[in-house]
Amino acid sequence: MSTSIDMQRLARLGAIARLKELEEEAAAIRKAFPGLGKAAPAAASPAPAAPKTRKKRGKMSPEARKAAAERMRAYWAKKRGE
Repeated sequence: MSTSIDMQRLARLGAIARLKELEEEAAAIRKAFPGLGKAAPAAASPAPAAPKTRKKRGKMSPEARKAAAERMRAYWAKKRGE
């Protein structure tokens, strides 16, 4: 039982030491970047997604529409085995 208590005590001491190291590191970062602790810059927040633009298609002429319809009729006729 004393081994478990010793382990907990050592773990606590290690955690305290690590927290102290982290606080010192944070202080060094704040010293290197003085404005960092104040207001968060706009760049820190994620940028809004750009709206997706659709590519506009040109209008089909009646002749082009008729040619496309004929091609599709031939395609489907071949597909059905006619």
